[in-house]
Amino acid sequence: MIASMTGFGRGRARVDDVMATVEMRSVNNRFCEVSVRLPRALAARENDVQALVKQAFERGRISVQIQLERTGPQAPVRVDEAAARGYAALLETLRRAAGVSDPVRLEHLLTFSSELLVPVEEEADEAVWAAVEQALAEAVAGMRTMRRQEGAALQADLQQRIDRLAEELARVEARAPERVREARQKLHDRLADLLGDDRLDPDRLEQEIALLADRLDVTEECVRLRSHLQLFAEALHSDEAVGRKLNFIAQEINREVNTIGSKANDAAVAHAAVRMKEELEKIREQVQNVE
Repeated sequence: MIASMTGFGRGRARVDDVMATVEMRSVNNRFCEVSVRLPRALAARENDVQALVKQAFERGRISVQIQLERTGPQAPVRVDEAAARGYAALLETLRRAAGVSDPVRLEHLLTFSSELLVPVEEEADEAVWAAVEQALAEAVAGMRTMRRQEGAALQADLQQRIDRLAEELARVEARAPERVREARQKLHDRLADLLGDDRLDPDRLEQEIALLADRLDVTEECVRLRSHLQLFAEALHSDEAVGRKLNFIAQEINREVNTIGSKANDAAVAHAAVRMKEELEKIREQVQNVE
């Protein structure tokens, strides 16, 4: 079953006192491009995250966001003791200079809390990375499921459109012999009106008719087109990433349909070619979503 390149996945995992949350989003792209937003403590693991995601997906622009949360009693900030001692000494000097008798208290120091309390720089220990790996695996699985679900809808739509192309091709194949016979009769009648039956050269007439039939013949194009449609339908049921393959086959289908249209010289065949082009344009748009 084919997969879409659009998807979303979310995973959460707890190891010891570390809770990791991973969210992934993907959109269409010719290649697999992975961008990662993660805490500073995991900066060294960016390449590892990208490698894990690229192992799971072959195409798409994928964004990964990782968040960490400590669930234990650890505070998210620490006291800058040197700064605290410096501010306390400064306040004490200010108290004596101002002749204030009241002592320096804690609330006075907390006025400078932004300078005294600094964020804790987490270290990416084994528990942190283990939690991230588990959450990432869950997010990957969720996004793969969503991409498969959307891929099933794409597959059904593309199969319907391929079936319509096959129906139009059958009309062209049924009409093609009649078109050649009609063209032959029209050429014969036209020459007879111009020259008369007694002046017609049967050999020359057959030669012209053969040339005309060759210009109008679309048998080879129909055979190739039917083969391309069969290849396309088979690729739709593949478990591999076939987006590029489907795109290539769609280009080949387009080439054959254009040739049939240019050789039409017949309203019924021309109309069938136009309808095939309309379906093919929708197919090519949908194929851009396939991984």
